[in-house]
Amino acid sequence: MLSSLRAVVASLIFVASLMAHSQQNYHVETLAEGLELPWSLAFLPDGRLLITERPGRLRLLDREGKLHFVSGMPEVFAQGQSGLFDVLLAPDFASSGQVYLSYTCGTHNANTLCLARAVLGNKNLNNTQQIFAAKPMREGAAHYGGRMVFLPDNTLVLTLGDGFDYREEAQNPRNHLGKILRLDVDGNAPADNPFIDKADTAPEIFSLGHRNVQGLVYDPQQNRILANEHGPKGGDEINWIRAGHNYGWPLVSHGIDYTGARVTPFTQLAGFEAPLLHWTPSIAPADMTLYQGELFPAWQGDLLVAALAAKAVYRVRLTDSGAEQIDIVFADLNERIRAVRTGPDGAIYLLTDSREGRLLKVTPRP
Repeated sequence: MLSSLRAVVASLIFVASLMAHSQQNYHVETLAEGLELPWSLAFLPDGRLLITERPGRLRLLDREGKLHFVSGMPEVFAQGQSGLFDVLLAPDFASSGQVYLSYTCGTHNANTLCLARAVLGNKNLNNTQQIFAAKPMREGAAHYGGRMVFLPDNTLVLTLGDGFDYREEAQNPRNHLGKILRLDVDGNAPADNPFIDKADTAPEIFSLGHRNVQGLVYDPQQNRILANEHGPKGGDEINWIRAGHNYGWPLVSHGIDYTGARVTPFTQLAGFEAPLLHWTPSIAPADMTLYQGELFPAWQGDLLVAALAAKAVYRVRLTDSGAEQIDIVFADLNERIRAVRTGPDGAIYLLTDSREGRLLKVTPRP
């Protein structure tokens, strides 16, 4: 009886929360629609936008709000969870015009996460070149990671998933599955990577023990990398990513297997980094942004985490001791949120995860 009463109370609190959020003082504008499984976006200096679609297309949204296809793309293997993922401007984009793309290449029986570099033209890519391919090739089409960010030293951080059926490989230092990598602009391992001189360890590895990292930001105020990670059934995480550290998967987890079986009996173990924050049940965290705009001053310095399963954005405050969930926003949209970004104008931009996906712009209500 008591457990039933608690469940009813929890349900009422949740409904009240959704009603409150639906009355938030913000305005949502649709900038583009008809996007097929959009995954990421990049703001160009001239006000245009690049948007990736997972089936392998790069779209350009011009200043008049029209969508164009960008030609010159690398060949993308798109099946299941595989496809085209992130797009990132080079640090010297203003002079070089270079962009980076993460995507899957290969076939169902032999594929991996790849990284390409190209020069953006008007509506085309020039000199498109694959500069990195993760090892090993694997079978299947799940858990690729694929998120990228540049650090102040112009090195590129790239996330890799565990391949789903290969979760034990997240602890294998000889390959890239379940790792976060640090590369130079040409796709090579920098000389100061943490395992560069360690035998039988892939030199590109920056950290290991990850399941499927799809959110990644650099925090310039604290000079740190923050990432979110899909758990199995529960156990989604936000982590502070440190060079050479191990984040435990699958030896440590707050989640269980989809079958209901234990993945591991351990939620913490010596030698493994504990998450700053974790969620059970799963919210399915995707992209995230560190809000540093001026339009939402109360959110300054907070992480905004896109949640696919929860169909919302979670606002997380970073603290001295970790991280704390502050709020759930945009739940009234009732959309799977794939990407969340802070625009150069301080607005918040969202991509909805659908075969009829939309690009949304969120601003304070006038």
